[in-house]
Amino acid sequence: MKGLWSIFSKGLVLENPIFVLALSLCPALAVTTSVVNALTMGLTVAFVISMNNLVVSLVRKLVNPKVRVPIYITSIATIVTVAELLLKAFAPLLYKELGIYLSLVVVFAIILARAEVFASKHTPLPSFVDGLGMGCGFTLAMLIIGVIREVIGNGTLLGYQVLPSSYEPALIMILAPGAFILIGYLVGASNILIKHIEKAKASRGETL
Repeated sequence: MKGLWSIFSKGLVLENPIFVLALSLCPALAVTTSVVNALTMGLTVAFVISMNNLVVSLVRKLVNPKVRVPIYITSIATIVTVAELLLKAFAPLLYKELGIYLSLVVVFAIILARAEVFASKHTPLPSFVDGLGMGCGFTLAMLIIGVIREVIGNGTLLGYQVLPSSYEPALIMILAPGAFILIGYLVGASNILIKHIEKAKASRGETL
């Protein structure tokens, strides 16, 4: 269990897809103007990446290495289509809000990267846990960005007014430049946190 937790937890901070690996930044800029959209996209990516890791791991010994990438993309496209149909059926408003960005999940670098780097070399359970951890890390990053952008850019949270009516929203926060600036600060904060974690681990290692 400790090994599985290590695989899962690395995606939350140490190898966070957005703040550390800087992969799949497109949705972090485009759909994080509200918490609901950010959370929906994050959960969709978490579903796709964990299920794709599982599929890739199951078929890894059956796939010719020369055609592995087309096979991975076909798997991703199939799972994304399932996710799109589910959203369209049960949450049509969210499906409409996210629009083309749902289809673009197929080409998100983080999904193909985890299939190539991890799932193609490990058994199903660790591969699924790796995908789930990376997906949760992606969702966490999207949620943090979405909360900050919605509060500062609109004065609302989950659509409810949380700042005084006298507050003048910083409109730059709901535009792409504001998202770039915010992500830059969050990347810096993430690097500081990672350094503290590494120092804490080194300190524990010295005392043991």
